[in-house]
Amino acid sequence: MDAVEKTLRVAEAKSKDAERGVARVDPAMMESMELTAGDLIQIAGKRKTTAIVWPGYAEDAEKGILRIDGNMRRNAGTSIDERVSIKKIEAREARKITFAPTEPLRIMGGEEYLGQILEGRAVTRGDIIQINVMGRKIDLVVVNFAPTADATIINRKTEVKISEKPVKEDQASIPKVTYEDIGGLEEEVKKVREMIELPLRHPELFERLGVEAPKGVLLHGPPGNGKTLLAKAVAGETNANFITIGGPEIMSKFYGESEERLREIFKQAEENAPSIIFIDEIDSIAPKREDVSGETERRVVAQLLSLMDGLEARGKVVVIGATNRPNAIDPALRRPGRFDREIEINPPNKDGRLEILQIHTRGMPLESEVSLEELADLTHGYVGADLSALCKEAAIRSLRRILPDLDLEMESIPIEVLNKITVKREDFFSALREMQPSALREVLVEKPDVHWADIGGLEDVKRELQEAVEWPLKYADVFDYMDTALPKGVLLYGPPGTGKTMMAKAVATESEANFINVKGPEFLSKWVGESEKAVRETFRKARQAAPCVIFMDEIDSIAPTRGGEGDSHVTERVISQLLTEIDGMQSLNNVIVIAATNRPDILDPALLRPGRFDRIVKVGMPDLDARRQILHIHTDKKPLADDVDIDKLAEKTEGFTGADLAALTNEAVMLAIRSIIAKNGDNKELMKSQKIDMSFFNMALEKVRPMSRSELGIYEKAAEDYVYVR
Repeated sequence: MDAVEKTLRVAEAKSKDAERGVARVDPAMMESMELTAGDLIQIAGKRKTTAIVWPGYAEDAEKGILRIDGNMRRNAGTSIDERVSIKKIEAREARKITFAPTEPLRIMGGEEYLGQILEGRAVTRGDIIQINVMGRKIDLVVVNFAPTADATIINRKTEVKISEKPVKEDQASIPKVTYEDIGGLEEEVKKVREMIELPLRHPELFERLGVEAPKGVLLHGPPGNGKTLLAKAVAGETNANFITIGGPEIMSKFYGESEERLREIFKQAEENAPSIIFIDEIDSIAPKREDVSGETERRVVAQLLSLMDGLEARGKVVVIGATNRPNAIDPALRRPGRFDREIEINPPNKDGRLEILQIHTRGMPLESEVSLEELADLTHGYVGADLSALCKEAAIRSLRRILPDLDLEMESIPIEVLNKITVKREDFFSALREMQPSALREVLVEKPDVHWADIGGLEDVKRELQEAVEWPLKYADVFDYMDTALPKGVLLYGPPGTGKTMMAKAVATESEANFINVKGPEFLSKWVGESEKAVRETFRKARQAAPCVIFMDEIDSIAPTRGGEGDSHVTERVISQLLTEIDGMQSLNNVIVIAATNRPDILDPALLRPGRFDRIVKVGMPDLDARRQILHIHTDKKPLADDVDIDKLAEKTEGFTGADLAALTNEAVMLAIRSIIAKNGDNKELMKSQKIDMSFFNMALEKVRPMSRSELGIYEKAAEDYVYVR
């Protein structure tokens, strides 16, 4: 009896299924075809290929779709949304198989290595298999296998042979980037496909509707988000001719030559239609004409305008522009008919980051302890390029471990050495400590290492901050369900040294958010407009790298009450900018402002209303119990003698702030070190046996004095007056 044959619509594979040789089919369809997971199916498009069938996802039930990756689509000679037929075929294990690379290979013992990484893959003659070796993608063509069959499965016993002579790829012009190589941009990919793929592949749809097909798309967003990659994937999936224009390469000092180059590119695209012209960094060749002094730039802009929507029809030529400065482009370009749609590409969310990490670790030999979910949680604000760099850096760190075993003089690397290379969890975390999101490289970004356990006392303050910062990030679904507005800002006030800055750092650590530390006076500049620009840039960067905590220490220096003395009025303009940023027309999504001051009485009242600083929290002097906790934290890892009584010390240190107690502990340690060196000289072993006894703390109490009562009274009065006013 002949196998049942069904026709299904092709859809892209999920990132985690890419390069695994699997096809996802609806379980109900599998049952009707008498298929079980692990069976072989033949996929017939313009040519035939084979795949191992797995049950489809719940979301695809009864939709009649077949999910296969870009490599398999290429082997089947089909594209997304086209129809292919599938049927069950018998699996035969390969005794011997021969591959031919499309470029020369240099791996000693490559056959054995290939056998390992391709174990369980099903192939047919003429299939192109893409493998990832040390971060480099290599195409291998299946030349022959035995025993003879429609398809075969590679196993550990299969004798793998690699032909020394590379073969020419039939479809060499097709870019190797597919939609499975793009993570976290599902919605953007849908929009781009609607705009570009449909007009190029099915122009008759638009003819039937009686409308002109879209001719251009402008992609904009932070650098490294995948704008160029998205354009390449579209070209690869549509089999279109892909022409890239880099701004500076078309510019010429000779009159009329730049325009001539542009015309040549568009003419070439028309002759080889369907074509995609990709203009990267379009702001460099098409700036606002009123902002440039050179005549050449103006002529290039005018030429580009006429080519994109002039008297001559463009045919099947689509223009994709990419920029991270959309407001710097000439406005005439940004109208329908030139760029019909503008698509903003934002930094990926947690799910998007997980997809990107899965893509970049496909060919990596990961240890079982590596959790990509954990890494996705910790990489807030990272764009695709940052995550790619993180994976590369982790891989390099794993290489360092085997460097002693490597003979760099050897022509090729033996298979035994290659098998030793594995990437561990510590490699990723070590790389993570040295990296920061590219969107935040221009501002000071800290990765604090302060936890709630490092702060003694202040339980009420901790709870307030957890509710205001941690909860909205960790329990966003609950806040959405309750339909409540998220707090935008928290003001911490109290005497110096009580732990305000430390609190802000603990918040950033515990919430796993990015942390931008702004020292108040850094905003102020003698140049008009520069101070406001610094405020704008800080908030813009924070939005890009959200979730993010902006911490403004000594906010009273940049936001005092308006209307005071001074002739430049710079602080007034800074306050106005702060007010609009925190609660203006542009919303702060997942960006929380924490400010600290010891003079709340001089702050501008407009900053202190709900909607700007929603929570106003006093960080007061530590009580007896809090002082005890602080002393325990500071002496936890120190070699204390048995006579050291923390309770007694806590009683003796009334009026001490957290900073004073830290200074007291450090002074006691220094006195102990001084005494040990005086007694033991250079005997390091004897030194290590010494302990810090109570006498050193008593001596330190004589030297470290807390803030005077009169000085403390000023801050306490300011706090009281402030509470009274509020």
